[in-house]
Amino acid sequence: MSLLYLHFCLLNLLSLAEDDRLKQPKQEGRVRLVGDLPSSGRVEVYHDGQWGTVCDDGWELAEAQVVCRQLGFPGAISVKPGGQYGEGSGPIWLDDMNCKGSESSLSECSFKGWGVTDCSHKEDAGVDCETGKNITSNRQFSVDNSLGLSHDLGLLFDSGDGCDFRINVQDTSEEEELTFCVHKMILMFYPELNITNDSRNIAVNVSQTCHPHVSAFLRYLYTRQIDVSITSAQCLHQLAFIFGVKKLMEDVGRTFTLLLPEDNTFLTQVSMYEYGVRTGDLVLQENVLQYLSWNCEYLISSPVWSTISFHMMDALLQRSDLIVNDEAFLLEALETWIQDKGEEISSDQQASLLNHIRFLLIPVDKLYETQFSSSVLRQNHEKLYLTGLLRGFQFNALPFSKIRNQMDNMSSEYLSRIYTGDEWSVIINDTTVNYPYYHYGQNNRIQTFSTPAYPSALYREQKVQWKAQVFLSAQECSNYGMSCTSFPVARFYGYGNQERYTSTIRYSNRLILSCKYENNVFHVQDFKNSMAVVPNNSSMDLPNPCPDDYSFRFVVRPEYI
Repeated sequence: MSLLYLHFCLLNLLSLAEDDRLKQPKQEGRVRLVGDLPSSGRVEVYHDGQWGTVCDDGWELAEAQVVCRQLGFPGAISVKPGGQYGEGSGPIWLDDMNCKGSESSLSECSFKGWGVTDCSHKEDAGVDCETGKNITSNRQFSVDNSLGLSHDLGLLFDSGDGCDFRINVQDTSEEEELTFCVHKMILMFYPELNITNDSRNIAVNVSQTCHPHVSAFLRYLYTRQIDVSITSAQCLHQLAFIFGVKKLMEDVGRTFTLLLPEDNTFLTQVSMYEYGVRTGDLVLQENVLQYLSWNCEYLISSPVWSTISFHMMDALLQRSDLIVNDEAFLLEALETWIQDKGEEISSDQQASLLNHIRFLLIPVDKLYETQFSSSVLRQNHEKLYLTGLLRGFQFNALPFSKIRNQMDNMSSEYLSRIYTGDEWSVIINDTTVNYPYYHYGQNNRIQTFSTPAYPSALYREQKVQWKAQVFLSAQECSNYGMSCTSFPVARFYGYGNQERYTSTIRYSNRLILSCKYENNVFHVQDFKNSMAVVPNNSSMDLPNPCPDDYSFRFVVRPEYI
C-alpha cells in the first residue's frame, strides 16, 4: 500500500458531506471595472455578446454596493457619476437603475430595459470599492483540521509532481488568469466539484483581488491547514463557498468578527451580512447581527439605515440584545425606514415588522403620545397598531398577577431589550486614575442612581437604588473587602427597596463597553453575583478598538418572573 494511498484514506475520513455545488457564474450580466485599479473604475456590464456601460441616472450607493459585492469586494466606498473614470464606447446597457442593495448582481435591479436610455457616455457611472487593505491589523490565526500526514501532502502540492488536473482561475473581467496543476485524486474527495475520471480541468471565476490567496486555499484541500488573516478572510471564504468546503467557511467566517469594529459607516457590516445570507453562512450572519444589535442606535442614525434589506430588518427586530434608548425610539426608526423604502416593502412585510415592536415596553408617556401619530404604519395597519397600543396600556395599568397567565403566550413581547435611556443607565468614563481609599468622595468610578422598580406605570414611583463601580487594581478591590485577580472589574448592585420585588421582578443587568469618541460598542456582558470581570482583548468576542479610551455603561434590565 503506497504512502499516497494512505494519504487519500486519511483525507476520506476527514471529508464532509457537502450540499453546495460548484457555482459557475454565467457570462450574461457580469460586470467589470475599467480603470487603473482593480477596485475602482467605470462600470461595464456584459449583455448580448458585448460589454456596455451604465448611465449615472439613479446611480447611488445602493447600486454601487451591488456592483462591488458582485465583483467580490466587501462593499462600496463611493459612487462616481458623470464619466469621472472616462467615457466608454459601445452600447449604454443600463439606465435609471434602482437597486435595493441586497441583489446579488446588477442585472437583478430595476432598470428601464436593456439598451433603453437617453444618456450619452459623458454620464457613464463608476464606483470605488472597498479592498480591505486599509485595515492595519495583521493578526492571524491558524485553521487546522488535519489528521496526520498534512506535511507530506503539502509538499506534494508544492512540488506538483504527478499533477494531472488543471484549475483555471479567471478574473471576473477576463483580463487575468491563473492556472494551477493539482492532483485529480485529491479533488475527487470533494464530491461537490463533480470531478470524474474523464475530467481534465475546471474554470473558476474569482475577483483579481483574491488571486494571491488561491494557492493557499488549494493547498488547504491537501493539508486541511491554513493561516487566515483579516485581509485574506473574505477571499478564502469566497473560495470555500465556490468549492463547497463548508468547514473552512465556518472557520474563516469567525475571523470576520475582527473586521466588524473597523468601519463606523456600517457599509462593511451590512455587506458582510448580505454575503452571509447568499452563502448560507449562519455563523457570519449571527456575528454581524450581534454587532449591529449592540450598535443599533448608531446604525439607525447612519445613512446606511435606509438601505438595509427587509430580511435584515426582520432579523434585527426579533432580537433582545438590541441596544437602544427605548422601544419608542425603535418604533420611530422603523417608521423612517418604511417611509424611505416606499413601495419596496409590501403591506404584509410592514405588518410582520410591526408585530416585532414591543408595545408593552414603550414608556407610558410616549405610549400616550404614540396614539396620536399619523405615521405610515398606523395609516396602513390601524387595527394592528391600535391593538399594540391597547396591550401596552393594559400592561402598564394592570398588576402582574392579572396578566401572568397570558404572558406565557406572548413570546418575547414583554422581554426587555437593552434600553439605555438616562432613567435606566449610568456611564463611568474615568478608567485611568487609581484612587486611594481616602479619596472616596472624589472617585469618579463610583456612581449611584435610582430607577423605577419596573418600567410599567404601576412601579414608576417605587424606586430601587443602584451603585456602579469600576476597579482597576487589587488595592481598590481590597478597599471594599473584595479579592480580585483580573482587571478591570465592574460591580453593580441594588440596595434599599430591591428585596421587596424579588418574588415578581428579576434584574438581568448588562455592562456595555464602548469607545468614548467613536460611538462603537464592542463588548456586552451580564453580571454574576453583581460582578463583571472584563475579559482581556484577546479573549473578547470582538477586539477592543480603543483599549486606552473606552467607557463603562451600566444598564438596569428589569423583567417579570
